Amino acid sequence: MKENIFGKNLIECETLMVEQGEPKYRGEQLFQWLYHKKSEDFSEMTNFANKLRETLSKNYSLNHGKIQEIQKDSHDGTKKFLIELSDGECIESVLMHYQHGDSLCVSTQAGCNMGCKFCASTQGGKIRDLTSGEILDQIYLIEQAENLRISNVVIMGIGEPLDNYNEVIKFIRIANTGFGIGQRKITLSTCGLVPGINALAEENLQINLAISLHSVFQEQRKQLMPIAEKYDLDALLAAIDDYFIKTGRQITYEYALMDGFNDRDVDINGLVKLLRGSRNHLNLIGLNAIEEVSFKESARLDSFFRELENRGINVTMRRKMGREIDAACGQLRKKGNKDKVNV
Repeated sequence: MKENIFGKNLIECETLMVEQGEPKYRGEQLFQWLYHKKSEDFSEMTNFANKLRETLSKNYSLNHGKIQEIQKDSHDGTKKFLIELSDGECIESVLMHYQHGDSLCVSTQAGCNMGCKFCASTQGGKIRDLTSGEILDQIYLIEQAENLRISNVVIMGIGEPLDNYNEVIKFIRIANTGFGIGQRKITLSTCGLVPGINALAEENLQINLAISLHSVFQEQRKQLMPIAEKYDLDALLAAIDDYFIKTGRQITYEYALMDGFNDRDVDINGLVKLLRGSRNHLNLIGLNAIEEVSFKESARLDSFFRELENRGINVTMRRKMGREIDAACGQLRKKGNKDKVNV
């Protein structure tokens, strides 16, 4: 089986060309064809000699996944895409329209091993990591299908990005230099892998970092997120402080309000203690509940938000999009896998 050339970075493109006996600058031209011009076939690379195009076609493939299903919310236009990969595994991407542009939420793994109790993505565990090309392909396929340009990327779909560290970093750099998406328009969300946060702080990137917090109390957070058993809240907050010192980038804490669990007055007080006086930001989320667990969306969302705002916290409430579709991360993939079993 030939290696898929889509997903190679500039250095890899240059090395490939030198190995073919071509000058190094041909690698930059190849990189341009793959990402700037979004070529679909080697035959389109018209500044290459016929022999070189034939050699590339003989030794490499230029393949993309397939969009198998699209769900659209009629109220806000949010679209969820079910994408089939070359081995038959499926992932999800979500396209959201904002005044500032079109934003795409991308997946980094087929399935997830993190086991967060409120998340559909983790049902069934992780099948495998995605390659950088498979993550990039989500942008490529949806731009082609929708005839638009993605301006913002959130790495917040199926999978834990820092559990697929090298391929995700490679994806970020190619999305920036190849697709022209500014690093400050890319947000990576993690459930709290401390070694990954420490490594990310050394990458000299200007991306946004979001932390799935969901509780300011260690024992409560452990009930929701098994990763908190391995990396406790003190270790996580220390890593975040170090990240801020080294990068100067504001941190966003994600907090999905769950009825009777993390929406109490004591939770408000804990958040105020954590955030007051810092430059960091809190993003309140209305929970997209899944049928397998008992956690439900809080009835206190508005009052919880107002109380934090009144107490001087830099807080926003995430606009809830995709209410009509399988909006929670992993729901559409899970349904697709169930359909495969029932066929």
